[in-house]
Amino acid sequence: MPKKSEKKTVRVTLVKSPIGYTEVQKRTVKALGLRRMHQTVEINDSPAVRGMITKVIHLLKVEE
Repeated sequence: MPKKSEKKTVRVTLVKSPIGYTEVQKRTVKALGLRRMHQTVEINDSPAVRGMITKVIHLLKVEE
């Protein structure tokens, strides 16, 4: 039997505070599920998530 294809995930860690950045960037960080510094979340990889990550990449550490 063929294996089920697993969804790819991206591990995202907040490494810089969004304080001092625009409200849109703060909301993007929150929408990614990040609430506090050095918190890591695993998110299903999709074009929408990749776009959100691109907008706040200067605040994040991203692992495949």
